[in-house]
Parts: sequence; structure tokens; C-alpha cells
Amino acid sequence: MDRSDFWRAVAMVALLAVFMATLSYIHRRPAPRPVSEAPAISAPDDLSAELRRCRALGPEDAEDPLCQAVWEENRARFFGRPARPLLPQVAPATSSTTNAREGGTP
Repeated sequence: MDRSDFWRAVAMVALLAVFMATLSYIHRRPAPRPVSEAPAISAPDDLSAELRRCRALGPEDAEDPLCQAVWEENRARFFGRPARPLLPQVAPATSSTTNAREGGTP
């Protein structure tokens, strides 16, 4: 065997080794990711409850000041501004108070 044939064989073996290493690197499988627990479902906050209440009111009550404050707070959360506490809840008017204001009997 001639000296140039020897180096040609070494080069072919080295090239074959590089080719096999490249193929094994391309086709290797990633390590399996550990199974994480499902994220805990958080309890709905006051804002979610108020949004549901305002959605149920209908278009005639769209001018409700508390609903407008809740919608503004929801927009603030959506756009990443810091959340502010909701306005203090006002007790709903009772039927006797409403009748007295309208001129009816209590």
C-alpha cells in the first residue's frame, strides 16, 4: 500500500466518522420534559364576578357607574397597568327607598 493510499483511506474513515456523528446529532431525541402538575385554577376574583354581573344587566343599564369602573379596571389589567382596588360596593336600593323617591308609598 502506497503512502498516499493510506492517507486517502484515513481521510475517508475520518469523513465517514464526521458524517455518522452529524447524523446521530441531528436525529437524537430531546430529553423528556418532566411532567408538571396542571396549573391550579384560581378562584375567580371580585373583578370577574362584577364583570359577569355587568354583562347580565343588559344595554339599558350600561351606564351603571360601578360597571363602568369595573370595565375600566378590566381594560387596565388587559393593557398591563397595575390593578387598583375596586370602588366600595354600594348597597342596592330597596323597594321602599325607590318608592319614596318616586312619590309612592313606602
